Amino acid sequence: VAKTLLASVGPFTLAGLLYLGGALGVLPFAFRGGSPQLRRDRRQRRMLALAVVFGGCLGPVLLLFGLRAAPAASVSLWLNTETVVTAILAWGFFHEHLDRRTVIAAALVFAGGLLLAAPAGAAGWRAGMLVALACVCWGLDNNLTALVSGFTPAQTTAIKGIGAGTVNLAIGLVLEGGLPPWSGILGALAVGTLSYGFSIMLYISGAQQLGASRSQLLFSTSPFLGVLLAWFMFGEPATAAQFGAAGFMGAGIALMLTARHEH
Repeated sequence: VAKTLLASVGPFTLAGLLYLGGALGVLPFAFRGGSPQLRRDRRQRRMLALAVVFGGCLGPVLLLFGLRAAPAASVSLWLNTETVVTAILAWGFFHEHLDRRTVIAAALVFAGGLLLAAPAGAAGWRAGMLVALACVCWGLDNNLTALVSGFTPAQTTAIKGIGAGTVNLAIGLVLEGGLPPWSGILGALAVGTLSYGFSIMLYISGAQQLGASRSQLLFSTSPFLGVLLAWFMFGEPATAAQFGAAGFMGAGIALMLTARHEH
């Protein structure tokens, strides 16, 4: 749906509206719970601020620029990179376990990404790189958010949505002109409420209980759903490269799902 909205809304403006819509969706759940004592902790606030910058400000803008230049099905498959990046960052910086199967899985997902980008030439490499950078931002966001314990998932999502949404919308109004038509605004807010607000809140709830890498494995089913929607609902043509990439990435995700996780 975001691919469709990009026809009338610029990437910065759309990113801002999506996250503001996400904040609106979870705001009724954000007024109670959490730990006031932990919320005063500077480390907690610093991790949340970094999550807002990487996951809320940078990640969605990079994704939308990549989505504007490539088919939605291909971008959905590239989003599998987020699973790999989350696991590697969780191992390298946050001391979660990473076994040999996960390393092989990362190589398979990477190979699928290369296969997907190659047929489109320079444009494909640029789009793939933008989505990959978005996934790096979200990988950092996933790990940081999993460690933020003073805020409830709804509070974290609301803070991220209001902060990042306001910043990106302001940038969009300056760089991309005025607001889009009301249909575009309402569509973006609706998508943001469901696909960002409720999605992030539910993901954070899982990540805080399962750890960043395992929760991301479950979340990794969404790119394949995105491919099917792009093909069957929006009529995008299926390509041989997409089938090949889906095979590599599906095998990689299956390996990660069967890897042993020790915490």
